[in-house]
Amino acid sequence: MDILIRELTAGDDDGGTNLDDSFIVDSTLVLQLTGQRIGYTVKEKPLSKKSYNDLLFEEETEKDYSNYIGNPDQIIYLALVNNRVVGQVILKRNWNKYAYVEDIKVDKQYRGRGVGRKLIEQAKRWTKDGGMPGIMLETQSNNVRACKFYESCGFVIGGFDSYVYRGLDKQSDEIAIYWYLMLE
Repeated sequence: MDILIRELTAGDDDGGTNLDDSFIVDSTLVLQLTGQRIGYTVKEKPLSKKSYNDLLFEEETEKDYSNYIGNPDQIIYLALVNNRVVGQVILKRNWNKYAYVEDIKVDKQYRGRGVGRKLIEQAKRWTKDGGMPGIMLETQSNNVRACKFYESCGFVIGGFDSYVYRGLDKQSDEIAIYWYLMLE
């Protein structure tokens, strides 16, 4: 399968907004602090399905990505297979000089085929070309497959926040995990 990674252009219809970003929740990371290192174990949970597209406010469903085109401080890369958008990564230069992954998603039917890894490799090139020291991103403790993917790409846990998702659900036990990849 040939995967093409390219920048979002003005002529792109959906820019990857119609991707199935849902994921299966069947476990969660249980974080452990040992000295300055944050590690984890995996704990099983009852099976459920989750999608953050379901939580978007109506006015956010039609995003205008035009300000990412030609902007040196933010960019969107699309992953295409047979001219079909199957993934995207949205990056920006963050206040702390890291490249921040605002969003990365691969359509459910294309996961496990190298699309996400190619998007991360492109994000690394953009980060290096921009003179940034590394990449940071956030994901949730119950998206174990994503966490393991980031770890396999060389990311390490730099921090966490147990209150982020309580804004959406006061009873939420999800923890926001902040991952970092330092470039050399």
